[in-house]
Amino acid sequence: MNTFMAKKEEVDRQWYVIDATGKPLGRLASRVATLLRGKHKAIYTPHVDTGDHVIVVNAEKVVLTGKKLEQKIYYRHSGYPGGLKTMNYKRFMEKSPERVIEKAVRGMLPHNTLGRQMIKKLKVYKGSTHPHQSQQPQDFELNL
Repeated sequence: MNTFMAKKEEVDRQWYVIDATGKPLGRLASRVATLLRGKHKAIYTPHVDTGDHVIVVNAEKVVLTGKKLEQKIYYRHSGYPGGLKTMNYKRFMEKSPERVIEKAVRGMLPHNTLGRQMIKKLKVYKGSTHPHQSQQPQDFELNL
């Protein structure tokens, strides 16, 4: 008996819409990462992108628990001495709520070429509308 290995040509990709209203950021991001990676499918193969496309709407309505609204800090560095930049969660959400979800999901995907390929299937939108109606996405209910 041989072990089944999926091929990228055989993968049937679905489109899912997830409403982020009132959902905790980490739990939402981990479920989205699972869908993007394809771990919810029986044909999951670690070295093949078997995941689906995910559309996240209402990104500005995602929540954090505890005091993270003021205490959670995002860091980036320019590469030059003294080039550390910081921004807290509240300010980052005001500036670009889409990037908050993208950054959380990206951290849960593989940090290699396959992970960069998977993150391209994630579409995040601030409001409740999206331009992907022609793909006939299905609503995906998160049980959090």
